[in-house]
Amino acid sequence: MDMAFDGKVALVTGGASGIGLGTARAFAQAGAAVAIIDLDAEAARDAAADLGIGDRAIGIACDVSKEAEVEAMIAKVVDTFGRLDFAFNNAGIHVPVADTADASTDDFDRLMSVNLRGTWLCMKHELRQMREQDGPAAIVNCSSQNGLTGNPGLGAYVTSKHAVIGMTRAAALEYARKNIRINAVCPGAFDTPMVATAMRDHPKEMQATVDGIPLGRLGRVEEIASAVLWLCSPGAGMMIGGIITPDGGYTAI
Repeated sequence: MDMAFDGKVALVTGGASGIGLGTARAFAQAGAAVAIIDLDAEAARDAAADLGIGDRAIGIACDVSKEAEVEAMIAKVVDTFGRLDFAFNNAGIHVPVADTADASTDDFDRLMSVNLRGTWLCMKHELRQMREQDGPAAIVNCSSQNGLTGNPGLGAYVTSKHAVIGMTRAAALEYARKNIRINAVCPGAFDTPMVATAMRDHPKEMQATVDGIPLGRLGRVEEIASAVLWLCSPGAGMMIGGIITPDGGYTAI
């Protein structure tokens, strides 16, 4: 299976930590040039430098909920590397746990602006670049095991991640014959800073989640990264609108 990406260019949103950073490292190790995109400019630049591939890695600050920033970010990637072959749209946030009747409308709107609108905006402008290029390209959107299930108290998050799957499938069908493959991953609970924060803020709910994983442990970021890279590789050539769920068996119950 060809997992060598020499001469290719990969973009990772939410790339300065957690699953995003782990995936950026995997792309770099596979030979790709990498653009790490994050809301935190300094963290993005530091993460890019830490990849150890010199000027084949850049860090770019971007609020993915703002179209002008997304458009400028894509332009910067292309100006630097000349093209865009792969994108992992991973940026996402959580909001406080609350039952639907008690949830904050502002929290709902803020979460949707990043998790849903942000993913859609990134995909929109990635596709505008990719359709003008020669050769194949691939986009992987990050949904969640909560994109396939319900979860009490997480209504906004669950809604956003279900929607990511829907728009992934719709766009995948639009571009299937244009040599651009679009798929999604649905991670379960992984050992990331976001999950660590959730464990601190909501220990009872999060411990119940971990206890419910048939594999009996949190995932490692490398286990998501390998799935993302496979979806971008020629070996996944028949994956169109597919959903991969590395969740330790959680959604198999």
